[in-house]
Amino acid sequence: MKSKLLLALLAVSLTGTAAAQGKPEDAIKWRQSAYTTMGWSMARIKMNVEGTYNKDDVIKAANVIQAIANSGMGALYPAGTDKGTGWEDTRVKPEFFTNKEGVGKVAMAFNKEANEMAKVAATGDAAAVKEQFGKLGGTCKGCHDDFKAKK
Repeated sequence: MKSKLLLALLAVSLTGTAAAQGKPEDAIKWRQSAYTTMGWSMARIKMNVEGTYNKDDVIKAANVIQAIANSGMGALYPAGTDKGTGWEDTRVKPEFFTNKEGVGKVAMAFNKEANEMAKVAATGDAAAVKEQFGKLGGTCKGCHDDFKAKK
């Protein structure tokens, strides 16, 4: 399983490197895709903690979130991607590009909680997963509140 995680991290890291060399709309598409994948994975965990718990499904979803969180997604925010269209118009707020300290703070909190989510998921303890899921979701909300415009 660790080799799969390493391969996923490598693939996402290479995508991040390519983003620095690609067109702004490509970087926007790639980051929108990564966030969509994380959203799907968060939904998978939520369904498990609110319904019938399946440890393996939670582990898979937590590992995806962890891999994306540690992939260097900052590379998908090069200059010129504050406006534009990927799969849809970007909703990143201008503050994302000017408040480096705030962005760093929410990114570090998200990474910490994503890594912890993967550890907790591996235990199979549904109650602990539910608690950690709340912490992880809180970091998502913090970034959305500060740096993502509503539709």
